[in-house]
This record gives sequence, structure tokens and C-alpha cells, in this order.
Amino acid sequence: MQLFAKKSLGQHFLHSRHVLEQIISAAHVEKNEVVLEIGPGTGFLTRALLDAGAHVIAVEKDDRAYELLEEKCAKEISEGRLHLIRGDILTLTLSDTSKGSLTQALSDGNYALVANIPYYITGAILEKFLEHEPRPNRMVLLVQKEVATRIMAHDGKESILSISVKAFGTPKVIATVSRGAFTPPPTVDSAILQIKDISGKRFLEKNSAILKFFEMIHAGFAHKRKLLRRNLESVTDSKNISEIWEKASIEDKIRAEDVTLDQWFEICAHL
Repeated sequence: MQLFAKKSLGQHFLHSRHVLEQIISAAHVEKNEVVLEIGPGTGFLTRALLDAGAHVIAVEKDDRAYELLEEKCAKEISEGRLHLIRGDILTLTLSDTSKGSLTQALSDGNYALVANIPYYITGAILEKFLEHEPRPNRMVLLVQKEVATRIMAHDGKESILSISVKAFGTPKVIATVSRGAFTPPPTVDSAILQIKDISGKRFLEKNSAILKFFEMIHAGFAHKRKLLRRNLESVTDSKNISEIWEKASIEDKIRAEDVTLDQWFEICAHL
């Protein structure tokens, strides 16, 4: 059975063996550990994860791909090394995606997320698996190069996306990937994004509630050209902001994109 990519599902099937090896290397897969894969498609990455010794939970929305993998990986499914789930990862809970000993691994956050995800749901994937428990301990994702660049923010200009990722883990771009590595080729280049040491411990250490932190972040970036203190007036009064600015030694005319992660946590703690 040959699987043709569906544009409506954002499918671009990886076929580069070199890129595949880079992903597996970046994932540091250990024998018998649980790996969650989103959108396995033709099973190219799935096979590599299995060969690396992982127990794979693969969530596939496309009925055609699901049936193809059922056929191609019948042996691994019967051995319990591959658990296929038919569904949309954005509407599934992790309890829907597992059974037996795999349930405990996911519930404990003792799993890795490795995937070539549809680019149009990148933000939703990051939000679901970073802002909510149980989080994976690490991620390796194929994303648009532009998105990876925004997350790293090497130019010193942060965004909601970059702050969101760095609040939970340590991002690194492993490699850029040309569009020719996929079938069909996307219209943009891609990147292998690794996020290590994922946890919510920083919020505990900084005495910041996750929901309140992101309410403040979204308010701060609501109007990019406005000063941060003006944007934050939607969540607190100007007197309180002045007191926070003095306590945290924040420049009066600073904008949201110039605020560091540590400063965001300090503002949130005072709020």
C-alpha cells in the first residue's frame, strides 16, 4: 500500500536517512523506554525508534496511515513494543493513548516525545506538552526553521513562543533540514529542535503559578509597540507595576520582547 500525503493534514513524509539518524541521535533513546510519536505517517521514524529499542506509542489521525502501520508493524504490535492509537493528539488525553505498563510511564512523565509533526499544529503541540502534565522529559521535533529560530531568539528578541519553551526546558537546534528531505517537499526549510530537561520545577522555585504566568505573558505581548508596563495594566494597576519595576530594577521603557525569562518570573512573583 502506497501512502500519498494529504495537504489538509499537513503531511510531509521524511525520507532522508541522514536526517533520521540525526533525530535518533538527538533523542538519546534508551532501550525499553517509552517514546510518544505524533503522526507516524509511513512509519519511517517509527521503525528507527523501534530499532533503537524504544517502546513506541504512535498517535495517528489519518486512517490510511493507521492501517498501513498496522500491516507493516504487526510483529512489533503483537510483541507490545508498538501501541498504535487512532485519533487526534490535540483532543486525546494521555490516558487515552496507553495501556498496561505504558500508562505508568506516561503518567509519571517518564517518556520522550519524538516526532515529525504537522507544522500547522506546532504551537498547539508545544502548549499541550509543556504547559500541562504529564510532561515528557525531553522532546525532539521537526519544525519549521523559522519557528526554531524564534524559539532560540539569538537576536535577543523574545516572543511568547520562546519564553514558553524556555520556561520549561532547554531548547537547542540540532540541525537545519532542507525541504528536499521530505515527500512532498514543503515550501520552507525545517529544523530538528531538541528540548531537554523538561519540567515545571522552575515555576515552583520562582513561586509562580503557570496559569497566572502565561496570563501575564500574553498581556505583556498583547500590543508589541507599547511599553510593557502599559500592556500589563490590563492585569494589574499602574501603582503596582511601578513598585514591581523598582523592586526588580526593570528599565522603565522596556518592551516585552526585551524582557528576559528571569525578569518575567520576577514580575510574576511580585504580581
